[in-house]
Formats: sequence, C-alpha cells, structure tokens
Amino acid sequence: MYLSVRDHIALCAWPSLKEGLDGLGFDAVELEFARDNSVFAIRPSPGKERFKLDTPNAIEEFRKHLDENKVRVSAFLMSNNFGSNDLENEIKWTINAVKAADMLGIQAVRIDAIMHGEKDQPLEHNVTLFADCMKRILDATPDARVDLGVENHGYQGNMPEFLDQLLERVGSPRVGITIDTGNFYWRGHPLSRVYEIIEHFAPYCKHTHAKNINYPPDIREVEREMGYKYGEYVSPLRDGDIDHRRVVAILKKAGYERDLCLEDESLGRWPREEWQSVLKRDADFFREII
Repeated sequence: MYLSVRDHIALCAWPSLKEGLDGLGFDAVELEFARDNSVFAIRPSPGKERFKLDTPNAIEEFRKHLDENKVRVSAFLMSNNFGSNDLENEIKWTINAVKAADMLGIQAVRIDAIMHGEKDQPLEHNVTLFADCMKRILDATPDARVDLGVENHGYQGNMPEFLDQLLERVGSPRVGITIDTGNFYWRGHPLSRVYEIIEHFAPYCKHTHAKNINYPPDIREVEREMGYKYGEYVSPLRDGDIDHRRVVAILKKAGYERDLCLEDESLGRWPREEWQSVLKRDADFFREII
C-alpha cells in the first residue's frame, strides 16, 4: 500500500502539484480527467498548466512529464453522470479516460455513482442503466489493464444494495469499488455499520479516498440524515470517529495493495495559512498507519 493525494486537495494548499507532493512527502497523485480529456500538469510552465490526453503523442508527452517529475498517477477521477440526457458522450468520455490510463500504466479509473434523477427512479432501473454503461465501457476496452472503481458517492452510491447489485450485474473482475472511507458515515450509517460495509466491499476495492468526520458521541451509532452537519463535523483524518488503522487493516487483509488517497475536506474549517500543516499532519498519520 502506498500514499497519494487528490489533485484538488493538494492544490488548495500549494501553488502546484509538485510542491504539494514534495510538501507531503508523496510521489503519487489522483488526477481528475476533465471533459476535454485534460489533466493538471504536475509542474506547470507558462502556457502549459494542463495536458490534453487526446492523442498517443500527447499521452506520451505527459508520460515524459511524469517521469521528469518522478511522480506516478494512482488513478484518474471521472465526474461522469450515467443519468445524463447525453449518455453517449458520457460513455465516450469514460472510454477515453480508460484508454489514456492504459497507455500510461495507471491501474484504476474512479467512476462516479451519482446519476441525475437517481432518487426519482427505482433501484432496479438505476442498477440496470449503470451496469449497461459499465459493460459498454468494458467492451470498448477489452485489452485494457485498467480497473473501474465505482465510488460510494452520493445518495445511491452509499447504498450497499446498489453496489452489490451493480457488481453482480456487471460480473467483471475489472469492476469494483473506490472505497471512500468517510462517505458511508456521511450517508448516515452508524459507525459500527460503516466498518461492516467497508469489510464487505474490501475484496472489490480498486482505489480509495480517505476522509473523516467527528460527530458527537451520542449520534455516532444512530441513523442520521444524509450529510448531517457535514461542514461542521468533517475533520482531519487523525481527529475523526473512523479508525483508519482499522480500515487499513481490513483492506490489507482483503489483499488490497494500491493507494490510500488523501481527501481531507475539512480545510475550510481552518485559516488558510494552516492548510498545509493540516495536510502534512494527515500525511504523517498515513505513514504511521501503513
């Protein structure tokens, strides 16, 4: 297991990804794959703040950029919407990301579980639609050595029954879960249930996001409304209710050997001048627990 950070989290506190990675002592980053098929530069230069990964030559140029900066990409992050009215472009865009990831030797692409209108449709409809999209992406990239990790994100993404049915319906070893360690708790599941859910999905883990929440003791083991006072109680990794030592032990027992990706969303609770120190403290905690 190794350490990485989400690009947007690092860029909250440092001017560039290279400075953020150096400050954290990491050599890996998760990069958002934008709708124009571009990603952030690791060390931007004038006129080159992003790389567009739309041709083999462009992808090779980015590979050299990564090598020059001694950085690896743990995963591409997609903000796809399989409930979109323009579903064909959502699928095409995701296929582009998988193909670029394969050329770069990136192991995983994070798939977003959120679908427009998901609350207005029955679970069976959403599972069927989502699974069909995943199968089309797999069929278009049959030789790719890239896994698709559906994140437990949003309303239905944090429903174990949705994830279970999706994995069963797709039935591919390339499709699994991007386990966000804080999102099941954010969704309202009691703390003890969070560990049970993570343990259940650990064998299917392809990638991770790590965050934490520090709720008052009297509501940790009760069902809460989704996102209950998240902005007030979101916390640095070391300070929250979720025991990440226990989570890492669960993942290791399941055979997970990929990244533990820092996604501390508590920065807004602290003065901006403290953001680097908050993230460095997270990084030190990461190193302790793995």
